[in-house]
This record gives sequence, C-alpha cells and structure tokens, in this order.
Amino acid sequence: MAKDRIERDELANKLVELAGGAEDPIRAMAEMITDFVMEAEVSARVGAEPYERAADRTTHRNGHRERRWDTRLGTLMLQVPKVREGGYVPSFIEHRRRSEQALISVIQEAVVQGVSTRKIESVLAEFGIAGVSAGQVSQLCALLDEKVRQFRDRRLGESRYVWVDALYEKVRVGDRVESMAVVIATGVNVQGRREVLGFDVIAAETEEGWAAFLKGLKERGLHGVQLVISDAHAGLKAAVRRVLKAEWQRCKVHFYRNVLAHVPKRSQAEVSEAMKAVFVQRDEKSAKARAADVVRQFQGRFSKAIEVFEAGIDDVLSYLHYAQPHRTRISSTNPLERLNLEIRRRTRVIGIFPHVGACTRLIGMLLLEKHEDWLTDDKAYLTFEDAPVEEAATKVVALAAGL
Repeated sequence: MAKDRIERDELANKLVELAGGAEDPIRAMAEMITDFVMEAEVSARVGAEPYERAADRTTHRNGHRERRWDTRLGTLMLQVPKVREGGYVPSFIEHRRRSEQALISVIQEAVVQGVSTRKIESVLAEFGIAGVSAGQVSQLCALLDEKVRQFRDRRLGESRYVWVDALYEKVRVGDRVESMAVVIATGVNVQGRREVLGFDVIAAETEEGWAAFLKGLKERGLHGVQLVISDAHAGLKAAVRRVLKAEWQRCKVHFYRNVLAHVPKRSQAEVSEAMKAVFVQRDEKSAKARAADVVRQFQGRFSKAIEVFEAGIDDVLSYLHYAQPHRTRISSTNPLERLNLEIRRRTRVIGIFPHVGACTRLIGMLLLEKHEDWLTDDKAYLTFEDAPVEEAATKVVALAAGL
C-alpha cells in the first residue's frame, strides 16, 4: 500500500510539472497517465517490476511497440510495453477491433448452426466467450453487415492505378461445400493514398464475373483508371479492356514464376539473372532489346520457357509507360498479395464459412480496417505531381471513421 501511495504521489507531481510547462498540458497529462497505467498493468501481468528479480514472475518484458490511439484530445502515440509470452493490450483500448468482432460472429454462427469444431471452439475460448446465444449472434451480425454494406456501397473517385486479384475460400452452399472466389480491387487516389475500392464473393473467375465486378466499381464513381495490375487471367484482361478501357500490367513476379516453371532448377538462376537485365532498363525500347537477347540465349535450350516469355513480355513491360518513381510499385501485385496474406491468416481459423454472408462479413471488416489504416497513414503511397493539396489530417480521420 505504501508503495502504491508513493507511485501515485510521483505521478501527481509529474502531472503538476507538465501542466505548468507543456505546450498542450491536457494532452501531455493524458500521455503520462496512459504510460503509468500501461506500466502498472504490465507489472501485474509479468508479476514483477522492471529489473526486479522475482521467483513468481510469469513472463518477461520485451521492449516497446508504437501504437497510434485516436482520442478526443487528438492522436496519441503510445509506447506500449511488450511481453515475451501471451501478449499485452492496454485495458483502456478496445480489445476487440471490428475485424475480431466479425471473426467471432462467423465462428458463433457456425456453432449455432451445428457445424462447430474443437478448433473454432478453442478460438472462442481465447476471446473469453463461453456460451453462445443465437439472439446475440444475430444482433452482432446485423450490426457488422450494415457496416460492410456502407463500405461496399460508398462513392468512389479517381484512381489512376488499380490492383485486382482473387483468393479462394470454402463456403457452405446448401448441402455442398464450394470453393468461391473473393475478388478484391485496391487503388491509389489522387492524393497518392491507397484505398480498398471494392470486393465481392463470386462463384468463379470468368470474364463475365470480372466484368460485373468492374462495372460495379464504375457505377459507384470510379474513373480515371490508366493502368490495372493483376496476374495473367484471360477473362480478367478482357474485362479490364472492355469495362475500364485501361492498359493492363501483368504482374512481373508471377511472370518470373511462370517462365521459370519450365526451366530445370539447376538453370533457373541463370535464366532469372538474364530476365533481370530486361527489367532494369529505363525505357521500353531498351527493355525489348534485352528481351530479344534472352530469347536468342535460351531458345534452343528451354523452348517452352521462351514461348511463355515471348507471349507475355509486352504486357509485363506496360509499367514503363508511367512515371519512373511509380514503376516499382505498379509492376507487380505484391501490395495486394500482402493484403491477401492478412486475410488468409484470419480465414484459416474458420476453415469452411457457414454461408456466403459470413464470408462477406469477415473479409469486408478486414478490408474496411485496412482501408482506414491506409487513409490515415502519415505517408502517401505514391506522389503525383498534379495532386491537389490534401486537407487537414483530422478531416481524413473523420472521413474514415464515418464509413
């Protein structure tokens, strides 16, 4: 008790000092209090004070991580203590983000519908959820579904570069389990910030399926698209040119893999090095001259690989028609691949979605959160010379929060 009183007195003295000298005393005091609360919580979690030797400690501190916390006082950058085992989330921050709520709702739906497994029941236990009420599940699902609907229906604007890709999830349809395509489009707005433009859950990646998806984006206001970046898919390529009337960039990374799949492992490094010489060129004419060298060098040894190379090289060099500072980012679907990995990390817990709506809800909330993170990022993803001056960051945050 005496120790607690001393700590409280020390905190009070520091707060008085801050109030007298800080440029923004209220915000400074808030940061001081949150630091105090976090250190106290971690000490209780660890079972020892910093640098204290204790036989009954449960784990150890492991540095700090920076976490953004938006409050009515403004954005506070917290230095959240890390622990080696079990993790730590400050009590004053909402523990469950909306994506976690969506994950819980889908798992609970599976339980209610009688398709629960030991795996997903253990996940519910990790969230501290023991019982499942069908009524509560229904209310939570309705709330989250409305958030996703607003996100999917919002108006779009200009996006010069658009990345599109698909990943597959198992979904229960009637008495069958089907593999359904989750198609996703992201873009960069005129301020150079990334956005999730839209997504849909469709039966298969056909040209008509892609065309319907892209038409939906246009109907919501998407315009000014100059380049679409994706993996090689004949239906998607045709839909891009038919609906968006835009140039198409075949993903450079997937192109490498497609070519090297027809080269023996012992020779892949040699072919890869020759291909790299094509992509370091700064203009299309020089790149195509290097590509011709690759054909001459390997045509006699790896005819199938060269056939794939020649068929795709023009589409892989589309990025050279655009600004030099943008080329690394627009030459592949890597930015979207990383997003797909984050989605799969969560959906892997589910295994089989109980229905299409559950799949739409979870992936929609994940994409909404990523969209908000991108809009409020401190740094633009790309810079356009003719970009309009951005308004205050607080307005961007407010826009994201209002989705």
